[in-house]
Amino acid sequence: MPKIGQEPIRRAALVSATVEEIGQAGSLDVTVGQIAKRAGMSSALAHHYFGGKSQIFLAAMRHILTEYAQEVRAALASYPEGQRLEAIIHANFADSCFQAATISAWLNFYVLAQRDKDAARLLNVYQRRLRSNLSVALRGRSANPKQDAETLSALIDGVYLRAALAGEGVSGAAERVVRAAHALTKEG
Repeated sequence: MPKIGQEPIRRAALVSATVEEIGQAGSLDVTVGQIAKRAGMSSALAHHYFGGKSQIFLAAMRHILTEYAQEVRAALASYPEGQRLEAIIHANFADSCFQAATISAWLNFYVLAQRDKDAARLLNVYQRRLRSNLSVALRGRSANPKQDAETLSALIDGVYLRAALAGEGVSGAAERVVRAAHALTKEG
């Protein structure tokens, strides 16, 4: 008999194990069996809850994106009114974004999105939300908020990738983007 109330706990364990396993491997070259073992359950149970490795990985990325959204909301709540742009930029360079397993998941997510339509859709949702948040933050500060939001979102992703790959983490990354944002909005 199934244990009542265990499904959410097991799903969360599998999601966490997926991020850790991919982080350790540095790629999506892991099996459902490895993920399930790390989570302390059978691969059959992992397949039962998610269907396959791709679905488990997408659930893990949804979890990472949920944590990212929480970082953005927390930053927006803690920054003074009028500094929405700075809050959004700093949230993109929070310590949680630079954990080794999270970096590995993001890098693999970008690669997977090139060949998997569900991953591409999820990446598109993330990118649209980032551009939308930036566009709102740029209202009244930029002559063309949508275009500048597009530029800043690309800059955020690029600086994040460079910082993550260099192992430099957050040291100055957010400040570089904030300075670029201020320069960009002054030109507009």
